[in-house]
Amino acid sequence: MFLGLYNYWIVVLLMMIGFYIVIAHGNLVKKLVGLTIFQTSVFIFYITVGMVERGSAPIIAEGISDYSNPLPHVLILTAIVVGIATTALGLALVIRIKEAYGCVEEDEIQKQDQLSEDES
Repeated sequence: MFLGLYNYWIVVLLMMIGFYIVIAHGNLVKKLVGLTIFQTSVFIFYITVGMVERGSAPIIAEGISDYSNPLPHVLILTAIVVGIATTALGLALVIRIKEAYGCVEEDEIQKQDQLSEDES
């Protein structure tokens, strides 16, 4: 039973790992890595759900009755491109934060913001 659903176990494991990294670490780069791992688990889930056993490409041919739906795969390709762009934007923001604050640790940035507010 458990081995037959190994794709779903991998999805759950990757989701938990990504979510843990986002919550447990204060480093902004590590948070981006956690979000990317979480996003990858969603990709695997959609590809798994879109798979049809013994299904072929949706091209009409003789003797083929089961076809795979191409829509989940197309959506995942689009999501991968959006994910790469979002990760690149996040890394660019981390670089700007590093230039402005001198660190990428969340608690250090909050301390510096509180000190600047107290001085004002």
